[in-house]
Amino acid sequence: MLNQNITIINKLGLHARAAAKLIAYASRFGSEIFLIHGNKKVNAKSILGVMMLGAAKGTELTITAEGEDETHALASIVNLINDRFGEEE
Repeated sequence: MLNQNITIINKLGLHARAAAKLIAYASRFGSEIFLIHGNKKVNAKSILGVMMLGAAKGTELTITAEGEDETHALASIVNLINDRFGEEE
């Protein structure tokens, strides 16, 4: 299992469009992928779970990935977040 801490840096945080992109990325992988914030741990492939985090700009998350493609899965999601989900801000 791999994990990495990351901070949400886009202006609007993990809003609906960003969450949908994250879920689309996570769903491409066979690994189990979770997002952790405080005492909340949610499946990164679940729109309801991701939206429940309420992750605004500046929120620190831990991403965990476990499975045969965990390295690629974790790197892809980290890149997506660092790219501000493809948004300008």
